[in-house]
Amino acid sequence: MKNRVKNLFQRFVLTFAMVAALIAVSIPTPVAAAGSLTMSTSYPGITVSAGDTVSFDLDFDNETGSGTDCALSVTSIPTGWTGYFSGSSKEISNVYVKTGEQDALATYALQVPDDAAKGSYKVVLKAAGSGASSSVTLNLTVNDEETGLSSLTTDYAEQEGASGTAFTFTTTIQNNTADAQSYSLTSQAADGWTVAITPSGESTQVASIDVDAKGTQALTITITPPSGVTAGDYTIPISAISASDKLSTDLKVTITGTYGMTVATPSGTLSFDATANKKKAVTLDVTNSGNIDLTNVNLTASAPDDWTVEFSESTIDTLAAGQTKEVTMNVTPSENSLSGDYEVDVTAKNDASSQTAAFRVTVKTATSWGIVGVVLIAAVIGCLVLVFRKFGRH
Repeated sequence: MKNRVKNLFQRFVLTFAMVAALIAVSIPTPVAAAGSLTMSTSYPGITVSAGDTVSFDLDFDNETGSGTDCALSVTSIPTGWTGYFSGSSKEISNVYVKTGEQDALATYALQVPDDAAKGSYKVVLKAAGSGASSSVTLNLTVNDEETGLSSLTTDYAEQEGASGTAFTFTTTIQNNTADAQSYSLTSQAADGWTVAITPSGESTQVASIDVDAKGTQALTITITPPSGVTAGDYTIPISAISASDKLSTDLKVTITGTYGMTVATPSGTLSFDATANKKKAVTLDVTNSGNIDLTNVNLTASAPDDWTVEFSESTIDTLAAGQTKEVTMNVTPSENSLSGDYEVDVTAKNDASSQTAAFRVTVKTATSWGIVGVVLIAAVIGCLVLVFRKFGRH
């Protein structure tokens, strides 16, 4: 009996030891947690437009206890989308992360396709090295802009008028990119045409202009055709070019006719003789050399001091295209005018056209003064003869 009890006790102890061993094996042994590596970006969710190029600064926090060389990769990206990692202005594939926090250690540039449809998209980036890794998910929402492209548009891009008219257009640059852009402004006008580009509301011409991201800038474009341009249609291309945009628009000018005037004498001679303090009548031909009727043509003159210039008709109410109007100009040199050549400028002008003719006037002194001079000289000679006769005998 005693041995039997002893055997039962030994079996109980053995069984208890085995159960305790099994329990000990089944309980996991605590293991010290390894240090972590974290990659992040400040704005992982943004709204973009089709055609945009956007950049994400990548920050790192290395708590592994030692510096690590991390391989950078893209584990998920929508079809047609492209991107690359960069650092120090160069494309990279790895980044060395020292212990602690490091801001903007790398950058990921993402190109949104021009045909990207409206909706939500995800791009997953990964950094892995020395047994530690981290991922960041970029959430992108493509908005409902039709193309996502910037634009150069003009209100009333087609205008018409006569030659000599300055045509003014209001043009707007729309920068639809996520970054501010500096646009270089150019025009391609034919020889003789002038194109002036100024920011709206300002007077200074510019060759380039900055436009904020998602912003607009209005421009005033003034186009002046050359004098005597023939009637017809003319196209002037305008361009605005930045680092990421090539924008253009065509401005159209239709010349409906030509203004022109000439001022001359019937013989074409622009010179005449006059006498001091005497009125000289000169016939002028004022001709409308354009193909548009002229109205309210005013005649004015610029002459030497104290001269008088009068016109038989100082205002011509209407001068039809191709018509010549005969006007008499009366010129009176001042009484103190000396013999010689002088200039009298005659201008025919209205709101649309102007023409100036320079006349050479040769002034001669009055004949009576010449006779007086001859008489005086004869008197002096006579006096001298009498003196010699009277005193010559002595």
